[in-house]
Amino acid sequence: MNKELTREERTDALGGMGCKRKRVEDARFTQGKGNYVDDIKLPGMLHGDFVRSPYAHAKVVSINTDAAMALDGVVAVLTAADLAPLGLHWMPTLAGDKQMVLADGKVLFQGQEVAYVVAKDRYIAADAVELVEVEYEELPVLTDPFAAMESDVVLREDLMGEGGALPDGAHGPRKHHNHIFTWEVGEKEATQQVLDEADVVAEEMVYYHRTHPCPLETCGCVASMDKVNGKLTLHGTFQAPHAIRTVVSLISGIEEHNIRVISPDIGGGFGNKVGAYPGYVCSVVASIVTGVPVKWVEDRMENLMTTAFARDYHMHGKISATKEGKITGLWCHTTADHGGFDACADPTKFPAGFMNICTGSYDIPTAYLAVDGVYTNKAPGGVSYRCSFRVTEAAYFIERMVEILAIELNMDAAELRRINFIKKDQFPYQSALGWEYDSGDYHTAWDKALKAVDYDGLRAEQAQRVEDFKAGKTRKLMGIGLTHFTEIVGAGPVKNCDILGLGMFDSCEIRIHPTGSAIARLGTISQGQGHATTFAQILATEIGLPADSITIEEGDTDTAPYGLGTYGSRSTPVAGAATAMAGRKIRAKAQMIAAYLLEVHDDDVEFDVDRFVVKGAPEKFKTMKEIAFAAYNQAIPGIEPGLEAVSYYDPPNMTYPFGAYVCVMDIDVDTGVTDIRRFYALDDCGTRINPMIIEGQVHGGLTEALAVALGQEIAYDDMGNVKTGTLMDFFLPTAWEVPNYETDHTVTPSPHHPIGAKGVGESPHVGGVPCFSNAVNDAFRAFGLRHTHMPHDHWRIWKTANELGLHG
Repeated sequence: MNKELTREERTDALGGMGCKRKRVEDARFTQGKGNYVDDIKLPGMLHGDFVRSPYAHAKVVSINTDAAMALDGVVAVLTAADLAPLGLHWMPTLAGDKQMVLADGKVLFQGQEVAYVVAKDRYIAADAVELVEVEYEELPVLTDPFAAMESDVVLREDLMGEGGALPDGAHGPRKHHNHIFTWEVGEKEATQQVLDEADVVAEEMVYYHRTHPCPLETCGCVASMDKVNGKLTLHGTFQAPHAIRTVVSLISGIEEHNIRVISPDIGGGFGNKVGAYPGYVCSVVASIVTGVPVKWVEDRMENLMTTAFARDYHMHGKISATKEGKITGLWCHTTADHGGFDACADPTKFPAGFMNICTGSYDIPTAYLAVDGVYTNKAPGGVSYRCSFRVTEAAYFIERMVEILAIELNMDAAELRRINFIKKDQFPYQSALGWEYDSGDYHTAWDKALKAVDYDGLRAEQAQRVEDFKAGKTRKLMGIGLTHFTEIVGAGPVKNCDILGLGMFDSCEIRIHPTGSAIARLGTISQGQGHATTFAQILATEIGLPADSITIEEGDTDTAPYGLGTYGSRSTPVAGAATAMAGRKIRAKAQMIAAYLLEVHDDDVEFDVDRFVVKGAPEKFKTMKEIAFAAYNQAIPGIEPGLEAVSYYDPPNMTYPFGAYVCVMDIDVDTGVTDIRRFYALDDCGTRINPMIIEGQVHGGLTEALAVALGQEIAYDDMGNVKTGTLMDFFLPTAWEVPNYETDHTVTPSPHHPIGAKGVGESPHVGGVPCFSNAVNDAFRAFGLRHTHMPHDHWRIWKTANELGLHG
């Protein structure tokens, strides 16, 4: 006779929320069984490659494709002239602008797509690209957004009206022919008055340089048009498969139900794979024209030079305070470089995303933010590189401004933060720039972090290091980087967020099989976040079936319910909520079935881990496996057979994870070399679903933050040439550079989320970048430095030391 398990043993057997369950995906990947876009091989498949512009700004005088077409194995060479009759030479962007698919009369950035070669294999296509003859007439280049707003050079003639008139843009009036939008939020006059009357005002230009998500797998797709049944199948590296299906339908005119979009395994996304790229459109057109599948996969240089960048925000800030350090006002004017087209992958109703979270973790009573978007001769984009939309820029801005204010006040930066934090009893908190923070306990997190690192001891050590440096006993300085950040994730509420007019809800569909196993299909798509593991854990807790018996499917628009994808840390806050709500629908039906089987009223049974028990008589119960079988083999009055549910979840609010980070860094002033000897990261992401996966997410996010802060940059020269277009120049950290991270946590559940979860995947990037940067700046504070721009590579740090006279 089997011994009945205790309640604790039954809970452990489920592997539900809070369990350190191993990732179920890993066995497949570590054995080389992943299925990526470039693994897809279809009968008769052709390959596409682009002719790209060597110039950042030039007229396209002529294109001669004769030599390329004469090469054996070349099937077609498409230009804008070929796409124009179909209306496909331009496409809409997610930001309300339009973008050339192939160069239409001119090019606006180096690497822009000029022609698309289709050949029998990739090598022939690459050879044919070299044979396409393009005559260019160079035009003046604008790579500085401030210069672009003063220049007579018109970058976007297509947006000019008759006689040089300046029509409104997608987001309202434009100030200049190279201007895209102005977005304002907050109280401008009131904020200026606060600044004018303040005891202390700190002012600084804070630049967050242009960088790039650089996923391990580049972007690509395989388009296959079946002309017999009129069906288009598109495999691709899509972070939002359903949104791509809608975009393709709008561009091509193919009805949406005849388009199937499949996202197979994705080797990292980080925001880079949210938008629609010309490679997708050209592959679809080529497949329609040739009648066979066409594959396009970009190389690393193409990915770095032409797919969506991140950041490039010039943030002019002013922050005011009393002599005692109480912040009274914040003013920010941002000049945003969007490149040649406004192709920002920003599914919010605001053209600068969530930049108005720039008040951070602080109780700032009055604030004003203005953002001007500007066209330049750089690649278009602006993606949420491991952050919600422009939140990393916002967090970097406020955390640098607080540090600069601390210098202005001659005050300890940790104490300045403490006296300005939003208090626990102020939540839900209405910020001066319009957000309602759901929950937080910032003081507890901050005190825990400072105690863990012995903050007072570190400051004493730092002071001694300065004395030793001045005495010639050492050539290394010590920086203590502090950051307390609040992120805004969970895009999101339809009232705040949409993509192509579609509300940012998400979905889950659950089907329980007679034997007690289950399949759940979601509108998200994993790029390494561990969805197959964690979503099964949510369901295990909600419906009482073991996580190992639950399969998660995503990424196929023919089977998954409509959802808006995975980016901006929205998986757990939105799709996780949809999963929990669908599970509760299952449980509600299961309760009625259990009551019938136990011959009691519905209200006389209650859920207990993996079963329904009769209240007051726990020995009388029906397990979820028994209930599942009964749902399919027993007629139950008033209840349909089967056990299935679907939920579309529109969250009532965003979620607001937060964290307290401390970085201890040694800097050799003679070489600029940094040594991170300690990094402590405390995150509060609300309810923790899988602590092990959370830790992995934190490690990954911090490593990308390290890259951005200490060297990762897409840099241009004055002619618009990309100077960092290969991994020889674009910094990707290895195990040599990455420090040992100490992770910690507090738990402050979100009150409006079904399971209290807030999301964590992007928090370490949001908080990590300012923490690393603050450590560098702090190391030089004793020698008069207020602020130095990222990225803090060895050369720039050496220059900073030299400018401060520290090389003797």
